[in-house]
Amino acid sequence: MDKAATDRIVVGVDGSESSLSALRYAARMAEALDAPLHVVTTWTAPPIDPFMAIEWTPEKYAGETLDAAIVEVFGRTPPAGLTRAVLLGPAARTLIGLSDTSAMLVLGSRGHGGFVGLLLGSVSATCAEHAHCPVLIVHERRTNEDVVANPPS
Repeated sequence: MDKAATDRIVVGVDGSESSLSALRYAARMAEALDAPLHVVTTWTAPPIDPFMAIEWTPEKYAGETLDAAIVEVFGRTPPAGLTRAVLLGPAARTLIGLSDTSAMLVLGSRGHGGFVGLLLGSVSATCAEHAHCPVLIVHERRTNEDVVANPPS
């Protein structure tokens, strides 16, 4: 197996603020460790009206989400060596599969699909439990005002 594939830092992105924070942190880690950064978005085919599918495809939407996240974090100049992938499959299962050939998996604490009050999203919790490499879960920084307004339960 190619050394770059096993030394890479994989970051899962779904466009949420939490995943953007994870992407920023993963980029700093990759630079500090001189490791390749691999940015991944997953998609599944939801049951939809076939007429809607003519206008919208989940794979295309996932690709647009990934591209927008990279632009949001890096502008038009992503780090050298950054690779990206839009992969078919459930997020947790797909990321766990990638962890088999990665040095680290970096995820946000909550993505788009979860309940706001949960401290850890289901994808990040599942990956933390089952991944084959270290998993870093990035929490967004909270200000004192956030804590006072929304105390932890």
